[in-house]
Amino acid sequence: MNQSITARDYDSFRAFLEEACGIVLGDNKQYLVASRLNRLLKELDVSAVGELIEQLKKQPRSGLRERVIDAMTTNETFWFRDNHPYELLKDLILPELAKKKPTQLKIWSAASSSGQEPYSISMIFQEYLKSHPGSLTDRLQIVGTDISPTMLEMCRSGVYDALALSRGLSPERKKRFFQQEGDLWRVKDEVRNRVRFAELNLMNSYVSLGKFDIVFCRNVLIYFSSELKRDILRRISQTLAPGGYLFLGSTETIASYSDDFDTVRHKGGIVYQLKSPGSSPVTPRFPRAAAQRS
Repeated sequence: MNQSITARDYDSFRAFLEEACGIVLGDNKQYLVASRLNRLLKELDVSAVGELIEQLKKQPRSGLRERVIDAMTTNETFWFRDNHPYELLKDLILPELAKKKPTQLKIWSAASSSGQEPYSISMIFQEYLKSHPGSLTDRLQIVGTDISPTMLEMCRSGVYDALALSRGLSPERKKRFFQQEGDLWRVKDEVRNRVRFAELNLMNSYVSLGKFDIVFCRNVLIYFSSELKRDILRRISQTLAPGGYLFLGSTETIASYSDDFDTVRHKGGIVYQLKSPGSSPVTPRFPRAAAQRS
């Protein structure tokens, strides 16, 4: 493949990507595009990005559009990423939800990538049930969505190599939640059975997903325009049950994009709670000084 991308072709590709999946490429990212598309262009025997753009215009329903999006989507993830969201889930949110005596719970992992996030959530839930038997319903459904069919196939298999498991997973959790199959490791059924996966572009409707108690939409909004961030947050708020919770990535903020949430801080971590009439945000049980850290 010719690594050189003309300014015109780069602008055309940027426009395609934003229209197709909302991802906004900044200036001077030609090398990123070239490296991400290199394998696909070789498979297609296409010499340059400009030629690929022409094929996308001529064959809009050929499946090429989805393959390009798949190639350009960042799928970097690991187990219990950043740790704080999972501490918040176990120490604060699940105990608060338990007070309401729900008959079932639903959690949405809105960018499940290769599955580490939704499976990590399931493991945390299982650990909570073990340490607080009978305090919370065991009926939990986790919905993991992603734009990439390739990633969703990996998610559904629940099979990972040793390198993938080494990233963020303790030896104790590896032993407890995985079973070895040759050189690979499979998530145990007790963890997998809580999770289902579906293809979803965050620019499309979420109505078919139903209502959720908690939404994880982490490290996704950073790729979108300000307008699209506002739209996604508005629609996520509509999927949440009253008082529901939203997790964003550690470098993401809701400030200036939505007024629908209160900010809850806990031991250096942050979660957003959907405002409801006459309600106040959860007050974490820890010293005041700790609550003021961000």
